[in-house]
Amino acid sequence: MLKDFLNKRLELRKKAGCFRRKTVWEGKAGLNFSSNDYLGLANHPEVVFSGMDGFKKYGVGSKASQLLGGYSFAHQGLEEELADFLGYEQVMLFSAGYLANLGVISALFDERDHSLFLDRLCHASIIDGVRRVKAHYRRYQHLDLQDLVKCLKLENSKDKIIISEGVFSMNGDLVPLPGLVSIAKKNNSLLMLDDAHGVGVLGANGKGVMEFFGVRSREVPILIGTFGKAFGTFGAFVAGSQTIIESLIQFARTYIYTTALPVAIVEATRTSLKLLQAEGWRRVYLQELIKEFKQKADQLGLQFLPSVTPIQPFIIGDIKHAARAALFLKRKGILVGLIRPPTVPINTTRLRITLTANHTKQDVDFLLATLSKAIKNR
Repeated sequence: MLKDFLNKRLELRKKAGCFRRKTVWEGKAGLNFSSNDYLGLANHPEVVFSGMDGFKKYGVGSKASQLLGGYSFAHQGLEEELADFLGYEQVMLFSAGYLANLGVISALFDERDHSLFLDRLCHASIIDGVRRVKAHYRRYQHLDLQDLVKCLKLENSKDKIIISEGVFSMNGDLVPLPGLVSIAKKNNSLLMLDDAHGVGVLGANGKGVMEFFGVRSREVPILIGTFGKAFGTFGAFVAGSQTIIESLIQFARTYIYTTALPVAIVEATRTSLKLLQAEGWRRVYLQELIKEFKQKADQLGLQFLPSVTPIQPFIIGDIKHAARAALFLKRKGILVGLIRPPTVPINTTRLRITLTANHTKQDVDFLLATLSKAIKNR
């Protein structure tokens, strides 16, 4: 019976120490070091006002999918503003980043004509998209461009698509994008990049990992990003050529059959985009905070993974030890992400700490001092 099957699976997950539980957290209580609100825009007065004004004007829901009346002038405006900001011909909106990756891969690629090559640590939504389309694919070793070249040489007949994240969400490390672009050119391959954690944060103007490395939009034909991170709102987008966007409108099922983003959220996101460009001090401060965080962690003997991004993972390994450390922090009023298998490989359970422009240097001091105690008391 289904009930017996499900109970057995749940029990196995509990015994492994990997049982997931929802965390109830009052946003204004304590210190939140698990948030992806990197620039601190989620509670920005102008963003909040735009959202509230939008709710008053347009109501709560968008009332339909984008192809059946849910597409407003606000949606169109955000798409055009993003395209101009990122330097792409067109942009289209999705209701979530997961839906964007799933929609792009399943709409544009097929098992007969395409062979896909993806970094081994690509996001679950990319993996699920590849599995759904049933295209032939290979996963190269994380950030290992030599391994990617070897994989590419094994495929001669089909069109080749290279897929990577810009900033890897569980490690905080960056894709070596210039090298990836060079390999794509030499192997006549198309490059698809999910820069959910880079857009808004990296680059002098916040255009993401591409600006950080000086890579042009024509070298990355498909760019995916989300609004739930640096923008502080909700939803996602895909940027590309007119042909790519028109193809997604025709064939991306996760776009066609999903209710559109509420207009109020779109208006709030348009304000976030303006602030993201106008208030560059947020990125400057965040980078200063990251550097100070790393320096002070080193002084305390706390070894974090190498990362120049707000994502700072602390590997503990043992699931029970990591859970106790996370609980110790929570009791002191600090929320951090506890990341266990199967989200990360076995024996790499970690505390995923994320820094934002809302954190102060005193917040960082308190976090590191408390983490040091948590590790010693485990």
